[in-house]
Amino acid sequence: MPIRDATNTLTRNRAFISAAMAAPMLTREREFEIARQWREEENEDALHELVTAYVRLVVSMASKFGNYGLPRGDLIQEGNIGLMQAAARFEPDREIRFSTYASWWIKSSMQDYILRNWSIVRSGTSAGQKSLFFNLRWLRAKIQNPRDANISAETLGAISRKLRVKLKDVENMSNRLASRDQSLSAPVSEDGDDSLESFLVDSKPNPEDVTIRVCDGEIRGRWLKNAMGELSEREQFIIRERRLNEEKVTLEVLGGQLGITKERVRQIEHKAFEKLKCSVVRISQDPREGGLCSPDMPLPRVKRRIN
Repeated sequence: MPIRDATNTLTRNRAFISAAMAAPMLTREREFEIARQWREEENEDALHELVTAYVRLVVSMASKFGNYGLPRGDLIQEGNIGLMQAAARFEPDREIRFSTYASWWIKSSMQDYILRNWSIVRSGTSAGQKSLFFNLRWLRAKIQNPRDANISAETLGAISRKLRVKLKDVENMSNRLASRDQSLSAPVSEDGDDSLESFLVDSKPNPEDVTIRVCDGEIRGRWLKNAMGELSEREQFIIRERRLNEEKVTLEVLGGQLGITKERVRQIEHKAFEKLKCSVVRISQDPREGGLCSPDMPLPRVKRRIN
């Protein structure tokens, strides 16, 4: 964010907070009166007066959540949403102060915002996890000396019992709160331009290499198919069974199928394979066939099945 935009935002936030703290407070009688006007008559002026009087409550609660590293202005906005939800659901006939009722909605709205934005890894998906997230730090400070760098096993156990959550959950949340997300684009030093992502190595082939391999595979397959078409049916059968199939058939089995000796099968195979190599080389050099996508790739070798 540019410095000018950040300054303007800070100025507007201060103006909003000043206006909120300057709004007149409501007496109990006036509060119930305008709450009934809004609920029974949908009087928007009454709603505005009710909400404006308690924005100070939002500002105060946002300060309590300031240690999570999120913008105060965003916390206030989320708290205002909770305040509006409270105003929409408030029932003055229950004879409780609106501030008491609205506090839960404001706090809940801010907590949900913190859980969504504190980390890219989702936290507090259950009520127990949510309670652990917001209470672990102050419980640790209450049980253990804040100067201690590491949380002790006794402290972990005490927190687990206090919040009625699993010990493993306390350990995981403690580790999560001890470290924050770090951008891979962040510089590794103040003087250098290198970032963390500069040191990440991907061993997988890049999209260009994958595309070239697929293209070359298709071209080689076409060359081999054309070259196989120049062999006799018996030569094709032997090459296919001996060279292209995943399971190589023995010379003896092929001899039995063709009614010849296994030595004769070997001779035919050798001759057919030499013819096949010559055909592939000749076809690959034909301008009408087109070259490989990667010119430095070797010519195809007939060792395995090519689809």
